[in-house]
Amino acid sequence: MFDFNSIYEVVKKIPAGKVMTYQGVATKAGNPKGSRVVGNALHKNKDRSLIPCHRVVNRNGNLSNSYAFGGITAQRNILEKENVIFKDERTVNLEISLLK
Repeated sequence: MFDFNSIYEVVKKIPAGKVMTYQGVATKAGNPKGSRVVGNALHKNKDRSLIPCHRVVNRNGNLSNSYAFGGITAQRNILEKENVIFKDERTVNLEISLLK
């Protein structure tokens, strides 16, 4: 079943140093067309220590302008501490950092 809990279970499995796209999370959670639902679920995430929503980026590797826990700068800082590789100021290098 595709719901917030299934989304959160997928996101919990993304290890430090890796990211997934919204569509990748949606696909693993059971609905490949549910990227927007993933974004909604992550924005409503109540426990970022348990559900690492900062590890989810868009299909191009871009960080979220509306990252719920401090904005784009906070998301980047957390990912950098986890050794995620960036191509530029706001874009993760998906060739290196994408969880497959």
